[in-house]
Amino acid sequence: MAKSDSFFIRARVTAPAAGTFNQIPIDLGSYVDALGKSVLRVHNISVVYQDAQNAHRPPQKGAGVEGSVAFQLTTQSRASYLYADDRSLVSSGFLEVDNVEGVHEASNLNPMHWTNGYLIAVESLYLGAQQASIVNDTEISIVLECTVETMTQAAAMALSLSQQ
Repeated sequence: MAKSDSFFIRARVTAPAAGTFNQIPIDLGSYVDALGKSVLRVHNISVVYQDAQNAHRPPQKGAGVEGSVAFQLTTQSRASYLYADDRSLVSSGFLEVDNVEGVHEASNLNPMHWTNGYLIAVESLYLGAQQASIVNDTEISIVLECTVETMTQAAAMALSLSQQ
């Protein structure tokens, strides 16, 4: 199978105001087939943080406190937020809100673009989120630009060295 034209996968997870970790699966079964050697290559990831009560504004912090909301995209189900040395971590990032300087987005492993893409050979990705000191639930939406391709020997080696 030759490389496909790029297409987009979208997902959204809620980061509860209570500060607990929440996660949803993203089904990739129609793109990834280990027996057929079909893999997904993620080229870009875009992330949007929105207040769950009002979609046109960013998360709102509590009075007199700093707030933050974080997301992670992983190849395995997780129960909490991870460090970047975990091999199942594909991407992560957070948004910080404070009283002095306003809203800041910090991308700790959230590239907008990978030079050669990020190979995925699992049938599900997991989008997780958590927040602290934010008034309402926060909706975190991601858009993945992807292609499907045949797993070559070189791709298999790259995959085994980097993840899963």
